[in-house]
Amino acid sequence: MASRLVRGTAIGSGVAAVAGAGFGFAVGQPVEPEDIVAARSLPADLCARIGDVSELLPKASSGPKSVRMVQGGKTAITCEAGSSRAKVDAYTAARVKVTITPYGGLDAGAGNKPLTPEQTAKRTFTRSPWKPVQDRPYPTKTSRTTTGQAGDSWTVHALVQRADIVVQVDYTANPIDADTAQKAALVLADRAIWESK
Repeated sequence: MASRLVRGTAIGSGVAAVAGAGFGFAVGQPVEPEDIVAARSLPADLCARIGDVSELLPKASSGPKSVRMVQGGKTAITCEAGSSRAKVDAYTAARVKVTITPYGGLDAGAGNKPLTPEQTAKRTFTRSPWKPVQDRPYPTKTSRTTTGQAGDSWTVHALVQRADIVVQVDYTANPIDADTAQKAALVLADRAIWESK
């Protein structure tokens, strides 16, 4: 009888300890800074790694044979090319901006585990109102609008998520058709995803 009592007491104590630990967290135990994973650093030469983008811009009769993007930013990296930033005379009108953002974890509030970097990136991607694109290696959304009456000037936005990285491409050009512009934007997004691994 005594042994049963001792064993029952031990089991009860163990259950109480586990329940107590969970209860303490549930009632608002603060999340410590070290519990939240920081965003990782991207390569300092990320835009250079993406490389020449001249093949993705509409051609004109003359101009430089290669076009490399100008890099900016620290945590989130931006890569830009176009007639104004890169002084590209080879294109009637073209501008491309690639933004690569590495996400860190996030405090999810009292009683909840912090979000992981991937969960934070996924939440950002999911909240975008753009149209999902099927049959892609990574979750992808796009948006495209035309300007002017000829229908040969397009602005395309592409959003791609892989793990903790979200890449947004903003691509505007003319003369160009919508499908070609979207394909170019997705190629750039995939390059950025690959080089940011």
